[in-house]
Amino acid sequence: QVQLVESGGGLVQAGGSLRLSCAASGSIFSIGVMGWYRQAPGKQRELVASITRGGTTSYVDSVKGRFTISRDTAKNTVYLQMNSLKPEDTAVYYCAARSLTGWNSWGQGTQVTVSS
Repeated sequence: QVQLVESGGGLVQAGGSLRLSCAASGSIFSIGVMGWYRQAPGKQRELVASITRGGTTSYVDSVKGRFTISRDTAKNTVYLQMNSLKPEDTAVYYCAARSLTGWNSWGQGTQVTVSS
């Protein structure tokens, strides 16, 4: 099993920045992809950014050029740097890990609120 602990959410004004962190522990060898999902009220959860074991990154169109996913393998930690934040980025952000069987490890979620 993989355990994920997130930190770094909060309240920020539009145009500001936040960095989310996700520390992984447990069966880390089983992780193929790490990602950040978000879920806004009344909306479906969406994959915002992901990074593979090989370092390949991917982003949803709405955050390209503003968000950056990165990792520190020595610390087993993945980051999501969020710049130029918009009110529509307001959501609960979840760190997740994908193994061969799917996205089956999730963090507890951290609230990001962007005020206009």
